[in-house]
Amino acid sequence: MPHNLLFLMTYYETSRDKRVLQMVETTLIQMYKGGLFDHVGYGFSRYSTDKYFLVPHFEKMLYDNALLMMSYVQAFGLTNKTIYRDIAKKTAQYIMREMTSPEGGFYCAQDADSEGVEGKYYVFDYDEIIKILGEERGKSFNSYYGITPKGNFEGRNIPNLLGNTNLEDRFQQDIPQLYEYRKSRTRLHLDDKILTSWNALMIAAFTMMYQVFDEEQYLVAAQKAEGFITEKMQDNNTLFVSYRDGIHSSKGFLDDYAFYIFALLELYGATLDCHYLNKAVNICQKTVEDFYDMENGGFYLYGEENQKLIITPKETYDGAIPSGNSVMAYNLVKISQITGDSGFQEKAKRQLEFMSYSAKDYPAGFSFFLMALWMHMNPLENITCVLADKDDLKKLRGKVKLNTTVRILEGETDEYSLINGKTTFYVCKNHSCLPPTNNLLEVLEQ
Repeated sequence: MPHNLLFLMTYYETSRDKRVLQMVETTLIQMYKGGLFDHVGYGFSRYSTDKYFLVPHFEKMLYDNALLMMSYVQAFGLTNKTIYRDIAKKTAQYIMREMTSPEGGFYCAQDADSEGVEGKYYVFDYDEIIKILGEERGKSFNSYYGITPKGNFEGRNIPNLLGNTNLEDRFQQDIPQLYEYRKSRTRLHLDDKILTSWNALMIAAFTMMYQVFDEEQYLVAAQKAEGFITEKMQDNNTLFVSYRDGIHSSKGFLDDYAFYIFALLELYGATLDCHYLNKAVNICQKTVEDFYDMENGGFYLYGEENQKLIITPKETYDGAIPSGNSVMAYNLVKISQITGDSGFQEKAKRQLEFMSYSAKDYPAGFSFFLMALWMHMNPLENITCVLADKDDLKKLRGKVKLNTTVRILEGETDEYSLINGKTTFYVCKNHSCLPPTNNLLEVLEQ
């Protein structure tokens, strides 16, 4: 569950406990080296069936790949190790190539089975590789990826790097040939439903990749998918669960709203386009109105627009994906930090209290909530930008590090004024602020 790793990295950012980062890196590297990662077509399968990450359940899910992309991006941001950047980019390549609709939405999943056999699409014989790549190159490839005549999975082979300490991508020129061969050999079934909640996670992942790697293609993918949700899966501020063949399904549940707000906040953080922030605030207000338990705290799974049931549950535990309540805790903290709105500050405080009560007996099962709580207790830098010229905003986009809170003011206020008549930056942390400055580079260094 990648949100465990995301919490540990959030914790490490302020604690600088090296043991925590070592835990994260060990897991991230082992997952990549094993068969859990598809070394020919890229992307991650759903989970491993053994402790080495060799044999996966071969189904690939959109949400897993989104959360793992976030994890590898954040690991690169903390360590500057190119291996994490490369893994994130390979996974993104898989999503854009195989899991993206022509209109920009992201599909749900690819099945584990081909022709009724689990994993048949992914495995190779030793001699099969040699036949494709030739004797010398094929033997070298087999040695590097742990492919043997005996096999490592039901007499055949799952390519993996578990026997290697040197991860150099030595055979990248051969991968496209094997990928095309594998596609011609058999086919996978694609679940082409487009889910709002899972799409939102992938939008957030691509947005983070843009912010850290500064590559426009990732922002384009994120914005196109967000536009798809706006056009096909949304009516004013009402969201729908899924879309397929031109038809959207029932009205959305808490996860749809929570994850979409999360994605919008990430888009705002990367682009500083207040359109995304305003939209996130509006949908957050609707989520509070429709799903929030005013009396006892917390958010119901079903809202005012959903079918009425005898029992209205509140899901708080983080499973394969974070719970809607955990993500709403994060959203409320983030919005309150960006806007300084006292109403959102109070809502964030109440949600944190509610979730703390739920998490106290087993906090490890509430890692995404712990991210929100840690962010509330240890806020990162807060930059307030007072614009003298709206075009100055372009100079700031893509320059601010991940998770930094940026507030954009389009003119002076009683609290924030322009210095020298130029765009002015106020940098604050832990309730103390540095002197205002017109120098963006100085702000980023501080």
